[in-house]
Amino acid sequence: MTPSGIDWSRKRLFLLDMDGTLYLGDRLFQGAGEFLERIRQLGGRYLFVTNNSSRGVRAYVERLRRLGLPAAEEDFLTSVDAAVWYLRANGFEKALIYASGTASFRDQLRQAGFRVTERREPGISVLLQGFDTELTFRKLEDACILLGDAGVIFLATNPDWVCPTEWGAVPDCGSVCEMLYRAAGRRPRFLGKPEPDMALLAMERWGCGPEETVLIGDRIYTDIACGVRAGIDTAFVLSGEGVPEDIQRYGVQPAETCRDIQEILEKLG
Repeated sequence: MTPSGIDWSRKRLFLLDMDGTLYLGDRLFQGAGEFLERIRQLGGRYLFVTNNSSRGVRAYVERLRRLGLPAAEEDFLTSVDAAVWYLRANGFEKALIYASGTASFRDQLRQAGFRVTERREPGISVLLQGFDTELTFRKLEDACILLGDAGVIFLATNPDWVCPTEWGAVPDCGSVCEMLYRAAGRRPRFLGKPEPDMALLAMERWGCGPEETVLIGDRIYTDIACGVRAGIDTAFVLSGEGVPEDIQRYGVQPAETCRDIQEILEKLG
């Protein structure tokens, strides 16, 4: 970081949040397509990094293409990727996992080789909570019963309070986990942003150092905190959930605060 902010000329790997950063709902932000094109022109690489575990990568590819943004499956790193990495690294390959999330969420875990259930049954050793757009009271009740067993490990994909929409916001994984805490008295170990793993995995995968990497997002407490914990520059955009007061509220300082992706495009020259 330079005294005036980010030295954009040194950046080669751009880790990009999507909702609230490149688009909101079905509305693509001005400059988003040109921004991705400029990165390619400069010989850089962009990677879409999302905490949203409710849909698979293929659905994201299709959505971005509908919005007019070039995307392939290898351009994504999700909180499900972070969960898979954590479960493998901690010896849960053979564990029976209660995956509280969407059908797509469960399918992604099964495709990665894990034993997954959506019903409370004997032998469950992990409760994994995701962003669940198919949430039911039965799932909440199952989770509370499972959390009454101290031997069940409680994990969650992300701590986001809300998921932004064109008309406002809906409860995200963090809100559901707070509800479970109030009911069952246990908090999860979160696996996506703001933990640094996703940024560290991205740098390892693409062979870039911290000085060459920047994370751009609209949430201080997840996006920007992830980058700060990973030791990389961060740009906080005000086009989504976040507001300038969040910097003091959460005690996390971005390298730069920008109006939107169009302003960052202008900084790239």
